[in-house]
Amino acid sequence: MSPEQNPSRSFGRRSFLRASGTVAAAGFLAACGGNTGRGGGSTGGKAAISQWYHQYGEAGTQQAALRYAKAYTKADVSVQWIPGDYASKLSSGLVSSNGPDVFEFHPDVQMAKSGQIVPLDDIIADVKSDFTEKDLAANSVDGKVYGIRMIDDPQFLYYRKSLLEKAGVQPPTTFDELIEASRKLDKGGVKGLYLGLKGGSDILASPLIWATGSELLTTDHKVAFDTPATVEGLKKMRELYTSKTLLLGAPTDWWDPSAFIQGLTAMQWCGLWAMPGIQKALGDDFGIIPLPGIGSTGRQVVYNGGWSTYVSAKAKDVDAAKAFVKWLWIEQTKFQEDWCTSYGFHIPPRKSLAAKATKLQSGTAAEAVKLFETKGHYDDPYWTQGMITISQDMVNNAVVSGKNPESEVAKARTRVEAELKKIT
Repeated sequence: MSPEQNPSRSFGRRSFLRASGTVAAAGFLAACGGNTGRGGGSTGGKAAISQWYHQYGEAGTQQAALRYAKAYTKADVSVQWIPGDYASKLSSGLVSSNGPDVFEFHPDVQMAKSGQIVPLDDIIADVKSDFTEKDLAANSVDGKVYGIRMIDDPQFLYYRKSLLEKAGVQPPTTFDELIEASRKLDKGGVKGLYLGLKGGSDILASPLIWATGSELLTTDHKVAFDTPATVEGLKKMRELYTSKTLLLGAPTDWWDPSAFIQGLTAMQWCGLWAMPGIQKALGDDFGIIPLPGIGSTGRQVVYNGGWSTYVSAKAKDVDAAKAFVKWLWIEQTKFQEDWCTSYGFHIPPRKSLAAKATKLQSGTAAEAVKLFETKGHYDDPYWTQGMITISQDMVNNAVVSGKNPESEVAKARTRVEAELKKIT
């Protein structure tokens, strides 16, 4: 369900708001009893738990979150629906006395190493084998599991079949083919490709590196992206950007499929969450492909965003907060299935639930799941928010501003190494 979903944990989607539904009203809403805060840790003899979500865009998500919270009888759970820059508001909240007890976010080693979140191994132990190894790894630091995955959110390039056929273009399989396709499709008031308001310099920072065959970090947490292949990737991205075939002035950002649905662009980077809205608007006149590989070492890439739930170490009652997380994201499988497939499409991170997700087992949705399984790339908890910003600066400087890509890669390496020294 959304960016803010990360892509690269780039906050924007849901945060964004993903998709095709109307944006839920901003503000902080209580799930029960008018309780909108942490309230000293208990109300009426029950623990009081504050649960934070970023503002999802899919219609019905807010109401679902409130419904789940209200169904919990062992504590009074209030839901805060956070609009705007969720990451910044969460960062401030976690160091204040009025922050969340339970919250959703992305894997981040700094939260674990600084003691802002608590391990959840005890509540996940009985079902740990039901989660995919990659989802577990993304939420693990020093052998401990700190987050329970809620949804997996793969992202793709959507394309209009009829427009490609009319232009005599095949779905691109290489980045050179993508550039050429964007040129051929850029006509009649329809732009070739939409990569968001920043031309992809934010959302494709990590996927672009992966598409060259490079990695962000090594398995022992050393810089790995500073390769000739990454430099070549920046050059190709610059070629695409300067082709003037990218849509740059859309009403909404990349996480919302409106530009694609309205015919402003023939291709768009977006997430699986948007597929139901696209199907409703376009029928079967669309397809999906991974981000094409770049250069001789390139590979096709599907970025998996997604969200996980965490328990704050500053929760008024950590045990009560953990008990609620176990109830909602471990025991209540019907709620988990509802969250993943009723408000946009998301892949359940639990194998048993994914196997029962009938909405994802046919057509383009099934194709998306297969691409996710075979070409998916996940967040590395050691690739912190600071490093994400550094990589986005690198791409923006080289692609949008046209600065020397070799120099930008070298500068990014130096900055990332400084960040790594703080956490390793």
